[in-house]
Amino acid sequence: MKEKTIEKTLDYLQEFLDWFVRKAGAIALCIFILVVGFRIVKSIKKWLKHSFERHNMDASVSSFLVSFVDIGLKMVLFLWVISIIGVEMSSVIAILSSASIAIGLAVQGSLSNIAGGVLILLLKPFQVGDYIIEDNKKNEGTVVAIDIFYTKLYTVDNKTVVIPNGTLSNSSLTNVTREEKRRIDLFIGISYQESVKRVKEVLARVIDAEENILKEEGVTIFVNDFEASTVSIGVRAWAPMDCFWATKWSLLENIKEAFDEEGISFPYNQLDVHMIEAPKK
Repeated sequence: MKEKTIEKTLDYLQEFLDWFVRKAGAIALCIFILVVGFRIVKSIKKWLKHSFERHNMDASVSSFLVSFVDIGLKMVLFLWVISIIGVEMSSVIAILSSASIAIGLAVQGSLSNIAGGVLILLLKPFQVGDYIIEDNKKNEGTVVAIDIFYTKLYTVDNKTVVIPNGTLSNSSLTNVTREEKRRIDLFIGISYQESVKRVKEVLARVIDAEENILKEEGVTIFVNDFEASTVSIGVRAWAPMDCFWATKWSLLENIKEAFDEEGISFPYNQLDVHMIEAPKK
């Protein structure tokens, strides 16, 4: 039994070697075509990108089309190489037809991602350059590319996140930078002994001195809540989207400095313990 297995293996190996010798020239030509072809495809992609940029095409559409052309050209190269080796296209089609169910199941996700990419380009829930938060897995970052199957994000700590287009088109997401302005919400705890009126005056002065605050949108300063050891003062103000975080951080720093100058303290969480003597017997 073992000898027959070895003989069959040797026969298959001999058949492969004979086929390889017969097709050596064709195989070498295929390798050459693939190497040159991939370089040509790369050059075409680069040319398309520059062409789209010159015509001011939307970056999201540009990224998707370049990805689509890239995959299409590589498929043409693959079919060309198969035909050069001597594989009949009718045989390939017959194999694909017989395996259509398995292939259909295998590419179901890919087709969903392609359809998702098309929906993203048509409906534009986000574009290249937007900062989004995907609500399903809580992935977030700046959109740098919308390809045929995936959307690529860069996170604030310089990581790359790749999300299938089907996931993004079938779930909710938050587009943080879609609008030109964003509201800053601050909640500041002060002592119960502090004058709320005085604190609000100090906060108003700090906000008025912040040049990036959009004064025309209105500023709201209010008592938000009475907590265990603090009175929570809320602040709402609007800032341009491109300097939102810088404005918020500047406000927090300036509020702390202003409170220090005015002698307004931030109370710590505390627990008052009252000692009661037990009645004498």
